[in-house]
Formats: sequence, structure tokens, C-alpha cells
Amino acid sequence: MDRIAQTFARTRREKRAAFVAYLCAGDPDFDTSLAACRAVLDAGADVLELGVPFSDPLADGLTNQLAAQRALEGGMTAARVFELVKRLREKSQVPIIFYTYYNLVFSNGVENYVRAAKEAGVDGLLTLDLPPEEADELLAACAKHDLKTVFIVAPTTPASRLPCIGAAATGFIYYVSREGVTGVRDQVATNIPEAVARIRQHTALPVAVGFGISTREQVRQVAKVADGVVVGSALVNVIKDNLDNRAGLPARLRITAADLVAGAA
Repeated sequence: MDRIAQTFARTRREKRAAFVAYLCAGDPDFDTSLAACRAVLDAGADVLELGVPFSDPLADGLTNQLAAQRALEGGMTAARVFELVKRLREKSQVPIIFYTYYNLVFSNGVENYVRAAKEAGVDGLLTLDLPPEEADELLAACAKHDLKTVFIVAPTTPASRLPCIGAAATGFIYYVSREGVTGVRDQVATNIPEAVARIRQHTALPVAVGFGISTREQVRQVAKVADGVVVGSALVNVIKDNLDNRAGLPARLRITAADLVAGAA
């Protein structure tokens, strides 16, 4: 099995959900980002979802938009993002998913990008703005280079599209629990159990739930029904709040991440 399948199989045996940690690659600079990623992995994250910094992150709320801006201003490029993954692979075999936009893949040449991602140590691609109905070129490249694909289901996704999404995904399904963009919310959405059950009618892949999950209690609620729980903004906010203390940032991030990870147990 690949690293993604192995991880979800392990967490299933352990009767818990996988904790998926989101950070923006290169936020606020390369070295701090590397230390931040290692901190959340040390805290027990099962999957690392790396946001590839982009100038127009349409699915992201203000927290992650500013993270991408800091990364770009700090000099992150596609090549540097791949280098970050290679550095992480020196010490970790935790699955790494790219959270990206199709322009970044297409502009570098789809197959070239997929090959480079695989060679760097990436396990899967979540391309936010690419629907599976238009993803033939990417799907072919991912199949050729054994890079897993992740596709999104939203609260507004009609039931008629679920078979197509389920057929295109090879890593897991990402259920976006709220309409709109990423960000911290006071409460989790109330329709998650029904939505996850509906998705599972069309795929045997794990279903991870994200968007708006930011506390240990919220993680615990979602972990009762999902195979994975994705937390991003709550972690990115730790980086934002410690920009003037970059040396101490990893330790603070590790504490926050460990508290969130505990909710998935």
C-alpha cells in the first residue's frame, strides 16, 4: 500500500480518525516553515497538507491568504516547495498532500509538475479549482507516476456528481463542511454525519472533513464520523501570532498541534 492508504489503515485499526495538519509551504520563510512542519509532525499529525503559495487562493480565507502572501514575499517558488518536501522526507515518512491550484500545475507542464512532485516525495495532489470532469490530463499523469489524487465534495455538490468524484479520487475524498472559504468557526457544521454517509455510498476511499475545524472539541466531534479531520487556520494562526518570535514558534506550534491531535484519538 502507498503511504496514504497505510496511514488510514493504521488509524482505522487504532479506532480513531487521522489528523490532517495544514500549513502553507514557506510561511513565513523557508527555514521557519521547515521547522513548523516538523513541529506538527512531532506533535502527532498523521498527514501533512502543504498549501502551495499562490497569488490568487480563491478557496482560502484571510488567514491562509496572508500565509500565502508571507510565503511568496519570503521567496517561495515551485522549486523551493519541492525542496521543502525533500527536506521533510529526510526525517519523516508521513504522507504529504499538496493543496494547490491548477494554474500552478498547468503553467509548469502537467506531467513535469507531477513527476517533480513524486520525485520530491509528495504523495497526493488536491487541486482546488480543477473538477474531475476536466482533469483527464492530470489524472493520466498522476496514474503514470503513482501520485494519488484528492477531490473535494462540498455541501452544494449534487448527488449526481458523487460517482464521478469518487471514481477520479485515488487517495481520499475531502469533504468541505461549509460553504465559502477556509477559516476558524465557532461551531462545526451540523450536517457532517449525513454528508459523510452520502459520500461513502460512492467510494471505498477514506473521507476527510475540513474547513472551520479549529478546536480539540470540534476535532473530536468530526472524528466520530469521519476517517480524517483537517485543521488549517488554527495552526496557521500560531505562525501569524509568533512572527516576531520565529525561534520559539515551533515549540508553540507543537503545543497547539498536540492539543488538536488529541481530539482525533
